[in-house]
Amino acid sequence: MYRRVIIIILEWKLIARKTKFRPMDILIIFLCIGVGFYVYYRIKYGLEYKGHWSAIPKFLVTRDPKSGRLTANYLLQGLIITLKLSVWAALIATVVGLIMGIFRTSKSLFLRLIGRTYVELIRNLPPLVLVFIFYFFIVDQIMPLLGIETLIRNSSGFTQKILIIFFAKKSLFIQFISGVMTIAFFEGAYITEIIRAGIESIERGQREAAYSLGLSTFDQMRFIIMPQALKRVLPALANEFINTIKYSSLASVVSIQELTFSGVQVITATQYIFETWITVSIMYLTLTLSLSLVVAYIEKRLRKSD
Repeated sequence: MYRRVIIIILEWKLIARKTKFRPMDILIIFLCIGVGFYVYYRIKYGLEYKGHWSAIPKFLVTRDPKSGRLTANYLLQGLIITLKLSVWAALIATVVGLIMGIFRTSKSLFLRLIGRTYVELIRNLPPLVLVFIFYFFIVDQIMPLLGIETLIRNSSGFTQKILIIFFAKKSLFIQFISGVMTIAFFEGAYITEIIRAGIESIERGQREAAYSLGLSTFDQMRFIIMPQALKRVLPALANEFINTIKYSSLASVVSIQELTFSGVQVITATQYIFETWITVSIMYLTLTLSLSLVVAYIEKRLRKSD
């Protein structure tokens, strides 16, 4: 225990020695503080805006009149939907990116063409257009054709509770899937290029050594190439996961009640513009900064393992 404490103190001392404030750093800090005070002055006195911050907590949590318990209200519900959208979209985007990234580096011309077509098509279309394409032409047409919508409507109460926990309520299920697929395939195109760059960064000699040992192409990718490639591209992947959280706001255009949509609802009902958007911004920052800290911790552990 004491040894661990001593190690932590020494690490902090080492960080303190490396961190040196320069005159330019101090100037930038004072400039940021000055800008902050100027914005506060303009809002407080220039616009003569009176804040209503005491009203914001009731849009985060509310008391259920039946049970008397505190439950999530508009903004917190929107945050939960944003988390669901981001998690599912990030998972699907990672799978799509891995597959297409391998296609992009394949020896097969056909697979390379599939990967290249996907990347160029998705990257050169605005994400807002993709939302409408997936909603009106793909999800809205294919899901009823497969009978998924009818199956969801006729599902049992227990199944619907599971769907609400992991996805959305049945009235918004189609919109939710549309938002997830749009964000996933949009981010998947960028993850594809990240994975491709990571695979191509591995020295050719390692492939040749693996081939000489009798490993198949699949085993080379699984045991030799991908573990090293993913370690190298982890910072870039983290950036795309953060973008996934930010792009989840696009789902509001198809009436998915995520965080941005909930913020608009609160503003429409109360006209508390500054309070609501600042609260929404803080909630987004909390998500993205938390993800950045997690990825930084993983990077640190991977460096130690190296």
